[in-house]
Amino acid sequence: MADRILVPYDGSPQAAEALEFAFGKFPDATIIALYVIEVPDGRWAQIVGPELQIPVTERAQEYADDLLGSATEIATEHGRSLETNVVTGEPDHRIVAQAEEESVDLIVIGSHGQEGISRILLGSVAENIVRRSPVPVLVVR
Repeated sequence: MADRILVPYDGSPQAAEALEFAFGKFPDATIIALYVIEVPDGRWAQIVGPELQIPVTERAQEYADDLLGSATEIATEHGRSLETNVVTGEPDHRIVAQAEEESVDLIVIGSHGQEGISRILLGSVAENIVRRSPVPVLVVR
């Protein structure tokens, strides 16, 4: 059974479904909602790498806090507590890195996020996480 579960959360309906699924199927697990402030491909992403953080604007941090506030509301509706975390970088790389740093047993992710369906069945971020993750990944559709 999974004791620590990472749920990437971007405010999309699919992310909310993944979070609700995690609460419903894993009642005793610690759930961590992660929001990644995306850093565009380019020099910064190449220089910084997945383990370092780029300073973010106050507006970006407020947006992240608001999104994770909605995740906390979902937790409250389920009578659960929720750990939250905000990181910067390329979402798929940061999610995999965070799974390792947080020593999670499982990643529960929505099939695609706010950007919609970038592939026929599975979003590109979810697909990359499935391919790279050091722990099992459960994709919620």
